Amino acid sequence: MNNPSLRVLITGAGSGIGAGIARELARAGPQVIVTDLGLDAASAIESEIHANGGQAQAAELDVTSETSVNTLLDGLQQPPDVVINNAGIQHVARLEEFPMEKWDQLVQIMLVGVARLTRAVLPGMRERGFGRVINIGSIHSLVASAYKSAYVAAKHGLIGFSRVLALETADTDITINTVCPTYVKTPLVEKQIADQARVHGISEDEVIETIMLKPMPKGVFISMEELGGICQFLISPVARNITGQAIVVDGGWTVQ
Repeated sequence: MNNPSLRVLITGAGSGIGAGIARELARAGPQVIVTDLGLDAASAIESEIHANGGQAQAAELDVTSETSVNTLLDGLQQPPDVVINNAGIQHVARLEEFPMEKWDQLVQIMLVGVARLTRAVLPGMRERGFGRVINIGSIHSLVASAYKSAYVAAKHGLIGFSRVLALETADTDITINTVCPTYVKTPLVEKQIADQARVHGISEDEVIETIMLKPMPKGVFISMEELGGICQFLISPVARNITGQAIVVDGGWTVQ
């Protein structure tokens, strides 16, 4: 997919999965718009991509803010052809101990924010007759884990959202899909390991072995190369009839 004219906007790309996908796609040719709530984090990834010969632009974006979304899109010289909705946070607690403002924040970022940004870019995609929207879901788009009610609810919602948008955009070359990986070794997951150890009363090594990797027959973390490659495929012309799908990358978890 060596297409330097393609512009890919990635949310939450200052670290973790978003940064990893940005690096992988930039190597493949497209121009990457690295957005994050923190401009410094986005700029660091931009500089790294430039140093490796890729094309990137950093920008600040709060997906929970209509003003922030509009400001970003109005400030771009050219609109994005592809949007990868990746921004996310996690909070681990029993529902009775889960602050409702935190519950709402997770849903606002990972579900409502996805709808807000997608809604903003769709008119331009329709006008140009091309668009790709990739939502970064999770194994928790398909299954549940205790103490993650807000995260699981938001990630489940992404699949339903993608299916509806697939129908609404079926009249043009726009696709929308949800990539659902199991655990990827990122700062967010590192924090989850500590949180899960605290909640379950076990060691961090036990969290990795018994909670994270044991349900996966392949027993390994998902790599950034895998996620980047899947996104490259979904962006490409040969994937034009793949839409409204959950692309499950789970090492065999859900076939059991």
